[in-house]
Amino acid sequence: MKFRAIFGAAALVLGAWAARAEDIATSAALPVDGLQFVGFYVANDAHLFEQQGLAVKQVVIAGIGSFNAVVAGSIDFSFSSGASLARAASHGQRMLAIANMNNEPSWTIEVRGDITEAAHFDPKAPLATRAKILAGHTISVQSYNSVEHAYLKIIAKEGGIDPESITVAPMQPQDAMAALSRKAIDGLVSAPPWAQQAEVDLKTVPIASGFMSDPAWMKPMSNSIVVTRPQLCAEHREICVKMGHAMAASAKLIHDQPEVALGILKKRFASMNQAVIDSSFVFLRRATPEVPNVSVEGLENGDRINIDAGFMKPEEKLKSYDGLYSNEFLR
Repeated sequence: MKFRAIFGAAALVLGAWAARAEDIATSAALPVDGLQFVGFYVANDAHLFEQQGLAVKQVVIAGIGSFNAVVAGSIDFSFSSGASLARAASHGQRMLAIANMNNEPSWTIEVRGDITEAAHFDPKAPLATRAKILAGHTISVQSYNSVEHAYLKIIAKEGGIDPESITVAPMQPQDAMAALSRKAIDGLVSAPPWAQQAEVDLKTVPIASGFMSDPAWMKPMSNSIVVTRPQLCAEHREICVKMGHAMAASAKLIHDQPEVALGILKKRFASMNQAVIDSSFVFLRRATPEVPNVSVEGLENGDRINIDAGFMKPEEKLKSYDGLYSNEFLR
């Protein structure tokens, strides 16, 4: 897969925005609006970017498109996965990770309750047994070749079923919720709050979840790394320093002042079930490193995700992650 894209209209949203005269303008892309990006939301809404002298323009570009936007130069930073970083590097497109804001898999696969009931699904069964229910169904993911898509394929293989027996429907979580409600799809793969909201509103049933350590080998992983082009940090080091310091401050606030971080999430996702946000935050706070260093082990698990999902061949696995990450901007 080539990590190139034409961003046309998406790039146009990065026009001028109001900022303090002394702030440095930059941009950051998220692949979806979801609680797993609590590190970004806290840095933005608690004014940690401003304290560092950054004016950060946020955009949402679905799935792998957010990473591709950095590669293309349309965006300065993206909050992406180590799997995306490793896959791009294996194709000669070497980006740079400067912080890791989530080191656990946060996805859940949900299936409609009427389907699980008819199948006499046992939620306490081993993962290999639970995963078998996915065969022949239509499941939503953010986009093709995204980490959600990879997670679905990996869990299918855990159940001994052909991932190609599952029909994949790429759509954003809000659209997937509507499709589930009218039974146009059978399930979804998503991080909080969407998967958990589906359980409350639509009575879906979790089949596998990072919350439950499915599968155990995925921890630790680089699940929300701050990615940029190496040239940006070489030519505009101050921007990377400021972004790194803001991420370090965000992680500290999440751990030291959880009530503030939780309040930010509840305001951001005011229409969501507040109990869902409460329960999700317990997991997300645990998954946020107190010092958001990027680790080799987390990147290696990203490589394994690519290989186990069939997105990369085993021989394409990187021999070294040197030059793909730096923790110097956190200090």
